[in-house]
Amino acid sequence: MTIRTLAAACGAALLVQFAVSPTVFAADAPAHWVTAWATALQPIPQRADLPPLYRAPEVAGRTVRQIVYPTLSGKSARVHLSNRYGKTPLVIEDLRIARSAGGAAAAGNGEARVTFGGKSAVSIPAGGELDSDPVAVDIAEGAPYAVSAFMGPEQRIVAWHRVSNQVNYVSAPGNHAADASAEAFRARFTQYVWVTGLSVDAAPASAAVAAIGDSITDGMRSSLNQNRRWPDALARRFATSGDRSTAIVNLGISGNRLLSDSPCYGDALATRFEHDVLTRPGVKTAILLIGINDINFAAMPPRNGLDCDFPHTSVTAADLIAGYQRLIAAARHAGVKVFGATLTPASLPSQRESIRLAVNQWIRTSHAFDGVVDFDAALRDPAQPDRLQRGFDSGDHIHPSDAGYTAMAEAVPMDAVVKSTRR
Repeated sequence: MTIRTLAAACGAALLVQFAVSPTVFAADAPAHWVTAWATALQPIPQRADLPPLYRAPEVAGRTVRQIVYPTLSGKSARVHLSNRYGKTPLVIEDLRIARSAGGAAAAGNGEARVTFGGKSAVSIPAGGELDSDPVAVDIAEGAPYAVSAFMGPEQRIVAWHRVSNQVNYVSAPGNHAADASAEAFRARFTQYVWVTGLSVDAAPASAAVAAIGDSITDGMRSSLNQNRRWPDALARRFATSGDRSTAIVNLGISGNRLLSDSPCYGDALATRFEHDVLTRPGVKTAILLIGINDINFAAMPPRNGLDCDFPHTSVTAADLIAGYQRLIAAARHAGVKVFGATLTPASLPSQRESIRLAVNQWIRTSHAFDGVVDFDAALRDPAQPDRLQRGFDSGDHIHPSDAGYTAMAEAVPMDAVVKSTRR
């Protein structure tokens, strides 16, 4: 079931529940909604012996305040909520959006209540997703916004975006959604939950570019709270160029693979691509960087207890190419252009390195994609091309440093990407 089907089903249920007149949604019809910020969810393993990294904070009857950075401006916004992996209803009693005032503080004079079918409380069934009513709020690209949700008394976190590289907050018990002060928000966590999209009513020519992939798109090992991932740097590059009509949204998931699901790292990208990219409002182009974990995880030793790398599936270059071709076909059917990104150096043993090189050769020369982003060429050490340049290496020889992520953004052929969104 696609996100639009789920949203329609949930919206119909809410109309019955709250007896809302259909005219509530009439003003939404002529709007041009474009995703300005987004994240992708992954289910949390449901085990009694979870290691600390996979233990979610207690949120029942508390307020969760999350900080997001839209990359497109607008005078009206919609918040997208997801209970895609839930087993019970997602219950939010009160939802607000306000300009962030730093840390957990919010600008009180800019606070706006978010409603669903005209009501402030919402219950989204297991597996469901829903867009809010349009909210009259000024959204400025690049500025931080606090999205505060007072949770139902039985609410638990069963899915999240685990590596947000952004500090978010949980309050003491009670409804603190409208609080401008940070005083009640003493608990911190570095995941995103439930709020998976913010779209704005934008100018007709506006569009979104979805960056999708694994931890290198997710920004693993970039500076906390600094927005130094390569999609962030690309958004700044667009803004500096004077382009105010292109949003860049980050849908990477650390540990994600193209072909295999994981107990920890989410559905395979081949499975989640339609949901996470093709049905997002206003997405016209995707930049795809995925495959290094498929190559690596077969060699990871099995672990007792929680084995996040399971299944340890072996892949060939042909397997990955076939996966790319399926995504390209799905994107073209949806009218979305796809740029293929070359796999970056990872100091791999020779057998795995040969797969990476073969995949990169195909990406560069097959003309299967609508364009190519040569991240490999941008980051590799000329003297040792199987390795990252020292200044671009975060220290683990796989993930770029902040400077490396900036170099990746500079490698994106911006004119070609802009052209792909204008159709």
